[in-house]
Amino acid sequence: MQRFDVVSAARNWRFDGLPTPTPSDVVGEVFASDVLTLEELRQQLSKPAWKSLQATIQRGTAIDPAIADTVALAMKTWAMDKGATHYSHWFQPLTGATAEKHESFVAPTQNGNAISHFSGSELIQGEPDASSFPSGGLRQTFEARGYTAWDPTSPAFIVRHPNGATLCIPTAFASFTGEALDLKTPLLRSIHAVSAAAMKALTMFDIPQASKVVSTVGVEQEFFLIDEEFAMRRPDLLMTGRTLFGARPPRGQELEDHYFGSIPTRILTYLTDVEHQLYALGIPVKTRHNEVAPGQYEIAPMFEEANIAADHQQLTMQVLRNTARTYGLMCLTHEKPFAGINGSGKHVNWSIATDAGMNLLEPGETPRENMVFLFFCCAVLRAVDRHQDLLRACVASASNDHRLGANEAPPAIMSIFLGDELTQVFSQVVSGSTTAKRASGLLGLGTPVLPPLPLHSGDRNRTSPFAFTGNKFEFRAVGSDQSVSFPITVLNTIVAEAIDDLRMDVEAKMKKKKTFEAALHDALREAYTQHERIVFNGDGYSEEWQQEAERRGLLRLPTSLDAYDRLLDEKNVAVFERFSVLSKRELEARHEIFLDQYFKKVNIEGETAEWLAQTQILPSVLASMNQAVQVQSVGSRGVQHRIETLQVLFDEFYEALEVLRSRNMDLGGETLHSKSLHMRDRVLPALQALRRSTDRLERVCSYETWPLPGYREMLFVK
Repeated sequence: MQRFDVVSAARNWRFDGLPTPTPSDVVGEVFASDVLTLEELRQQLSKPAWKSLQATIQRGTAIDPAIADTVALAMKTWAMDKGATHYSHWFQPLTGATAEKHESFVAPTQNGNAISHFSGSELIQGEPDASSFPSGGLRQTFEARGYTAWDPTSPAFIVRHPNGATLCIPTAFASFTGEALDLKTPLLRSIHAVSAAAMKALTMFDIPQASKVVSTVGVEQEFFLIDEEFAMRRPDLLMTGRTLFGARPPRGQELEDHYFGSIPTRILTYLTDVEHQLYALGIPVKTRHNEVAPGQYEIAPMFEEANIAADHQQLTMQVLRNTARTYGLMCLTHEKPFAGINGSGKHVNWSIATDAGMNLLEPGETPRENMVFLFFCCAVLRAVDRHQDLLRACVASASNDHRLGANEAPPAIMSIFLGDELTQVFSQVVSGSTTAKRASGLLGLGTPVLPPLPLHSGDRNRTSPFAFTGNKFEFRAVGSDQSVSFPITVLNTIVAEAIDDLRMDVEAKMKKKKTFEAALHDALREAYTQHERIVFNGDGYSEEWQQEAERRGLLRLPTSLDAYDRLLDEKNVAVFERFSVLSKRELEARHEIFLDQYFKKVNIEGETAEWLAQTQILPSVLASMNQAVQVQSVGSRGVQHRIETLQVLFDEFYEALEVLRSRNMDLGGETLHSKSLHMRDRVLPALQALRRSTDRLERVCSYETWPLPGYREMLFVK
């Protein structure tokens, strides 16, 4: 008997009374309505309190404890007016997810009544249990104390549920010893590092009206939506986020008809609801569309400052997942939930800009702006080439390994796409042969030693892990399920180092009586010549590129464990310590956590596959064999062939199951490193072998007895 209903999945999702926001609603009333904006705070605070808080937010000065109670009262009043009954310090532990502990505003009084209460000390600092979060040895199990600290640079917001609302206060999370136990603290440190380095460099260019530099980020989030009816009947999806078994259907994405196609009504209704919630949270979501694979979609906001963008990205994933249930859907953010079709990434569009609004990676319209662009663009090239391993490690995970390097995503080799025209500009810097005449579409730099810049730097390259796209770099290798905080932290830190070193190169040449333009030209020429190998504008999917990358001496780190092994290299420890982003101990802790997460994720997959094969697939195959045997007396050659086919495939399946079972029982040693290697080198191959035999069985077993919804149901029932 079929255990899932395809017709029910297709029909039972219609709802009435859904929000239908108009553009005027969004602009006038909805957008940021659940966010405690700076303007909202300014209206509720006295002028001295506001100026003090503004100095903390804009210039990074220490928070004045004297104003904490005033700010807390304003925050509580605003939140309760919005219907909030509780507050929570909202933080990003090293799980990659978010965490929150809700506290009520209600406090009892001595006379038996109750009042609402929220003090400055409760705003500034909380004390969650640090023992049950990943710490990589920074905390022992018996050492429970940890602290959350208010991050005033990221606004508080309201999270609603059908029976109330909670005030969420973005915070950092540190151990009793002061070491970072979260993703936000290093991110904030890296934002300061890149700002300090860039501001020093800008003094050479005499850029006015800038008091700080910020890294800006826009994140494209890819995800799958499948009917809840099917998802709940797939233990592998529930346990691991991906299908461990599943035969490819006759139709996948071959017709190329899904990408940018008409969005199905059910999905569009869901996305409209999601956007309405995101608007209320102040998230400037701009784009939605069908992605490459059937059942795959994308949503993307406009650029924001990195810290806020990272918070908003976590909220976006939370809203996507929670809202899906309302529409009878499940949202899958795993990088590779379905084999054989496009996986999901999270493209991080990154740039740096002054607080006066000047994008330092915008070629610009004046010679001075052009020179600024060449300097900072060359610094990015230097950073990526020096720290290929760090960029690979910051996107590494057991799940992203299934995606990186496939013909759908950037390869596991780090390279930069500049485009032919911009590459030619840097080649002219190296050769010294500038364009004598300003060509159409080129911007002159006003000096003969520097070539003109193209207004448009060329085509886009979707096979590049790190591509220049006009006025920003698109880091395409980030996994769809991960937090963007660590990748942004790495980018900010390595670029800060490159900016500092390139600035010192220019200043050293100027001390030798060279003009600024000549010193800049020589520094750029030397830097580009040294790091030119990182630039590749061709097909990153091709076998020729693999060989060419090896010839150039670029790193090839095909799996996460290869990348993790490079995390603690001396140069990587040095760059984090140089800018006080992560201490060696904090970096060692993250290395241990990455290994632990890799081991646990693959171990869960191996055990889930064994359990599912043993308890659901094996009985299903036996039932199909029994059906065939019952009609064997008919004497048909077809029946006999079916019995023989099932017997051969079943024996192959059972042998693969036995291999996986034995390897699951052996955890691979005593250290996390040896255990992780066991998972990669022994458990994963056994799991893949079991999948191959199981998928062959799915194609020949009875549809009525097969226990799992297949790809043809999950991907095509909208």
